Amino acid sequence: MRMIGLCLMVLLVVLVSASPALAEDKGAGTFYGAGVAAGIGAGLAIIGAGLGFGRIGSAALESMARQPETAGRVQTAMLIIAALLEGATFFALIVCIILAGQA
Repeated sequence: MRMIGLCLMVLLVVLVSASPALAEDKGAGTFYGAGVAAGIGAGLAIIGAGLGFGRIGSAALESMARQPETAGRVQTAMLIIAALLEGATFFALIVCIILAGQA
């Protein structure tokens, strides 16, 4: 868990230090800041979804291993939660694509 926190802190420092480079004036040429931000946002949405799916699966399997008689209900709940997570991920990706197109 400490490694994930360290990686997120390094990512935050890199993004904050790179923000002046992305703040180019629109009149001077093409503005790439929104496209880069949309790409980073899409990447973070996919990473978050992957972590969420992993946690859903591991918790469901652990629950089924502890109480095999509830496997059907746990599997149904797992699929519903996974579908909701997938919908939220697609929404985040669509927002990122729209923002990239407006750049």
